[in-house]
Amino acid sequence: MRRDDLVRWLDDYLKIREFKDPSLNGLQVEGREEVRRVGAAVDAAQATFDKAAEAGVDFLITHHGLFWGQPFAIVGYQKKRLERLFSAGISLYTAHLPLDAHPEVGNNAVLARELGLQSLEPFPHPKYGNIGYIGQFAEPTPLALVEDRIGELTGMQPLVVRAGLDEVRRVGIVSGGGAGDVGLAKALGCDLFITGEPAHAHYHEPFELGLNVIYAGHYDSETFGVKALAARLEREFGLPWVFIEHPTGL
Repeated sequence: MRRDDLVRWLDDYLKIREFKDPSLNGLQVEGREEVRRVGAAVDAAQATFDKAAEAGVDFLITHHGLFWGQPFAIVGYQKKRLERLFSAGISLYTAHLPLDAHPEVGNNAVLARELGLQSLEPFPHPKYGNIGYIGQFAEPTPLALVEDRIGELTGMQPLVVRAGLDEVRRVGIVSGGGAGDVGLAKALGCDLFITGEPAHAHYHEPFELGLNVIYAGHYDSETFGVKALAARLEREFGLPWVFIEHPTGL
């Protein structure tokens, strides 16, 4: 498939231009014109680029890209990163908030479906809009079972704050860095809030609000979207893909 055709399809499917985001969403680095193998990864980093090159990837999709609203000098490790992409002919395509919010392949929607949540509705973030989701279990579900299921999905033991009901039904999900949204989750009637990494500044809030929180890991909570998107490309265009694993532990 031609690179530019794939970029146009992705831009439209993910509604890239509708998001006000510090990330430079879309094609960040232009590689070879013909796309034969897609890579999916959470982070744009040297290790990710090296693994993608070794795997024969020529179009790499990441959730976290290289550019975050500020220009930077192409020196040192930034120079080495770009050199690796150029030498391997790899295009870098990034979707940050668009891949959090997407109703089909977004991090939050995919995790919600994997947990068996129903009647999904947007989680309205005050700064970024509807990037998360709220869903319902069909019946009140023990918090321990939700914890175990997240562990199965991520392969990691999540950090759990047990500050609310032993059984939960209404669940809010904001992947990645959503620790500051605990108060909003409580106001929206959630029994459980699931996000990525904890933040010390917000440590006490779940206890004082009486809200259960599961911290599934910033990295681990954001593997869902890139995998689902790459699988969608395979179904749509027959493009083989590989997940480039490089966990941060955060």
